[in-house]
Amino acid sequence: MSERPISRFPVPSIEELPDDLREKVLAIQERSGFVPNVFLALAHRPDEARAFFDYHDALMERDSGLTKAEREMIVVATSAENSCLYCVVAHGAILRIRAKDPLIADQVATNWRKADLTDRQRAMLGFAVQVATASETIADDDLDVLRRHGFSDDDIWDIGAIASFFALSNRMANLTSMMPNPEFFSMAR
Repeated sequence: MSERPISRFPVPSIEELPDDLREKVLAIQERSGFVPNVFLALAHRPDEARAFFDYHDALMERDSGLTKAEREMIVVATSAENSCLYCVVAHGAILRIRAKDPLIADQVATNWRKADLTDRQRAMLGFAVQVATASETIADDDLDVLRRHGFSDDDIWDIGAIASFFALSNRMANLTSMMPNPEFFSMAR
């Protein structure tokens, strides 16, 4: 495997990071055993990195009507639609862990419409992909479909917010040509 840079833009070393970001990165490294490249690539602009990671955590770590695995499904499906290598690989690994299923991430990334999902999850991903790729087409009927599958208005907001946030993330990862860490490929397989 070639040693490609993790970004087209300058990547600070951990030692160069502002104290608060360095502490965050070191805590992640302690938990996971490595530093996900997104932390270093986005630290090129520390203020934006802080805002990005705060919003990420607000969406992905809060109590919600969506399971953590369902939130990761949204990330993987929308990132696949947006051709984001980094997010498909990294969040695919997290999905495998959260769903306790070594197959689901590959299924969702390749074609979520044929993946082993519940009808509820299929409706959720259909809406998430619509938000990420054709938000101008969203109509009240689209929300009604989700409600019929048991999603609350807060859940619908979460689906849309996660899809929207990761559309931004996908575009930044593609802009920077961010490469996934090799560790992600074998996690939970």
